[in-house]
Amino acid sequence: MIYPDNFENKTGFDKVRRLITEKCLSQLGEEKVNAMHFSSDEAVVTRRLAQTAEFVNVLTGDREFPSRYFLDVREPLSRIRPEGTFLDEKELFDIKCSLQTVSDIVRFFIGNEEAGAKYPALTELTGHIPIFPQLIREIDAILDKYGQIKDQASPELMYIRKELNATMSSLSRHLQTILRTAQSEGIVDKDVAPTMRDGRLMIPVAPAFKRRIRGIVHDESASGKTVFIEPEAVIEANNHIRELENRERREIIRILTVFTDRIRPLVPEILQSYDCLAEIDFIRAKALFALQIHAILPRIENRPVMDWAKAVHPLLYLSHCKQNKHVEPLDISLDNKRRILIISGPNAGGKSVCLKTVGLLQYMLQCGLMIPLHERSTAGLFERIFIDIGDEQSIENDLSTYSSHLTHMKFFMKNTHPRTLLLVDEFGSGTEPVIGGAIAEAILDRFNRSGCFGVVTTHYRNLKQFAENTEGLVNGAMLYDRHLMQPLFRLSIGHPGSSFAIEIARKIGLPDDVIADASGKAGTDYIETDKYLQDIVRDKRYWENKRQHIHQQEKRIEELAAHYEQALEDIRKQRKEILTAARLQAGQLMNEANAKIENTIREIKESQAEKERTRAVRRSLEDFKATVQTDKDHETPVGRKITKLRKQRERKPPTNAPTATNEEDVLQVGDAVQLNGKQATGSILELKGNKATVAFGMIKSTVKTDQLKKVGKEQLRRETRKDSFISAQTTDSMYEKKLHFKQDLDVRGMRGDEALQAVTYFIDDAIQTGAGRIRILHGTGSGILRQLIRDYLATVQGVRHFQDEHVQFGGTGITVVDLE
Repeated sequence: MIYPDNFENKTGFDKVRRLITEKCLSQLGEEKVNAMHFSSDEAVVTRRLAQTAEFVNVLTGDREFPSRYFLDVREPLSRIRPEGTFLDEKELFDIKCSLQTVSDIVRFFIGNEEAGAKYPALTELTGHIPIFPQLIREIDAILDKYGQIKDQASPELMYIRKELNATMSSLSRHLQTILRTAQSEGIVDKDVAPTMRDGRLMIPVAPAFKRRIRGIVHDESASGKTVFIEPEAVIEANNHIRELENRERREIIRILTVFTDRIRPLVPEILQSYDCLAEIDFIRAKALFALQIHAILPRIENRPVMDWAKAVHPLLYLSHCKQNKHVEPLDISLDNKRRILIISGPNAGGKSVCLKTVGLLQYMLQCGLMIPLHERSTAGLFERIFIDIGDEQSIENDLSTYSSHLTHMKFFMKNTHPRTLLLVDEFGSGTEPVIGGAIAEAILDRFNRSGCFGVVTTHYRNLKQFAENTEGLVNGAMLYDRHLMQPLFRLSIGHPGSSFAIEIARKIGLPDDVIADASGKAGTDYIETDKYLQDIVRDKRYWENKRQHIHQQEKRIEELAAHYEQALEDIRKQRKEILTAARLQAGQLMNEANAKIENTIREIKESQAEKERTRAVRRSLEDFKATVQTDKDHETPVGRKITKLRKQRERKPPTNAPTATNEEDVLQVGDAVQLNGKQATGSILELKGNKATVAFGMIKSTVKTDQLKKVGKEQLRRETRKDSFISAQTTDSMYEKKLHFKQDLDVRGMRGDEALQAVTYFIDDAIQTGAGRIRILHGTGSGILRQLIRDYLATVQGVRHFQDEHVQFGGTGITVVDLE
């Protein structure tokens, strides 16, 4: 329950509603904003806030939200309910664009698993929206991208337009001939061109020469200096054009009527889609407003509680932003022990603004709007919010300001319960202070016994004292700087505030004798008590500043600690990465060393202990050892293996190397050979004297046989495997193909063999580019094309699975293929 009826005007929510309305994209969303209302249902409030908070994340995310065509086409859809009515081209185009937007929105949330997990409330909202992909495709078949009927919309229309264009061309040529003749005879100026009047081509002529051209005068200019003549020779052609245009219009109406008959049964479902589109527009506008006022989603509890930090009045914030002013935030805390806050302080010190801030933010929250608070804030839910603020005297109802105030208090006392939030400004004012204060204290006691929550502003001392001595009530003060003689607009809870009446009177410039006389009349006790309150405020402010300073220092220390912890964690990660890289490098080094050792052993064996050859191999191994051994640590695995190899070689008894050439060293066709000093291994293709033709991979070369050395064929096989590579041109080609590859293939309208050929190429490209999922659009029809494609997919090795698309995105008309 909200009281009174003009609650929104009193708190400024009507201005908030207007600001949100301005952010809507369509009339659909504006109607939702106007229908926005207060709710005390936790589920409703939580859902509304979650949707708004998620949309804030959508607007600040990387993916662009589809928001181009939020169009209101409800009126045309309602108009076509009777048979025989039809949608015109613009209306049909608007329906197509808006339905496409609905489909894009559904795909944004439902077609992406990451979005579904990130925006659960919005995904749930859009999960049941009906979409019409088939209807959109059918509209595209008859309308072009500008919303005009295509020539291909029907064979008759295509024929009419072809004949119309031909007739127009012929007419234009004939008219140009007549015009040139008239220009040569001086009847018409050289710069005159044929003009269109009432859908007919004519020649503009001066009135003096109108009888020189045989034809019909159809019109004249406003000045009377030009008449427009339709030459006699083109009258029939113009009549034929007019007839063709009428036939064209009748055919367009026929096409639109037939298509409207197709849409008419779907109108209820389409309207349901537009209702969801309106809801999305509404939520988007709320999210934009939340970003504008820097609002957040506080922690919500389903009980009356208020623990707000750095609360800001949104309208005051927007106003001050335009003036580059700062808004002082408010910290407000109400719970079961301190339910009603009694705020006192100087006039124009911010008491009423504080009260309005509480009322507006709580109302906004329970209307589903995010509010400008600090992230650590907690907000509760109230079932009733009552406010009494401003002057509501009424001559018609015979109500004075105080009478109106008491009328509200009567309603409050009658309808207040523990889940009520009361907001009362200038409590007890408007009548004789003593009795007014006494009545206000009695009413406040009744409010307190009802268990309600509230914020009350007052200047009455008895209410401050009552709040100080009564459980459930707490004093609060709006701070005032006595040295600068200006309000600080800062709320301090826990003690009452002074009205600073004497100080304000002195600042305004009242005579000192008047101020002294007033102080004497008020009495020493009153003045001393007021000074005591001021001293409390001063001390409170001093210790509050100290506390804030300490808090800032603690926050600084926490930030430094977090920074150093993060730096330490980064060092740990870097150390781990370095160790991992070192291990990989060591492993690679071991592999290279093992390969080098094995190659050395093989060469020693092949050379059959030839001294010079053995020494050369050993020198090569020693050189390799020197390059990989950066210190004198001979205990590494590489060092140990080299040492072991040396000892084995030294223990091997020497053999006399043959001086003559062995038969095994004679080169033959098919032998594996290497060029002296080179690592490349090739195969001998042909021998001619002292020259041999050798194939090194894909390259043939003719070299002298004394430049070749014979190696094992196993070495050739290893080199062949190692030398396999992909050229840079092939790599660039694959990158270009990946960049331009589209995951959808449309084969509708193709014959079976054409479709299978296209699908074959498409599957090959998808496998090459590494696509995980592709879609083949074959339509529904009789199902033959679908079956042919699926029979082929069942035979392709790279296809892991295929199935129908989701019913919302095409159903059996699309096959989704998952690739291995």
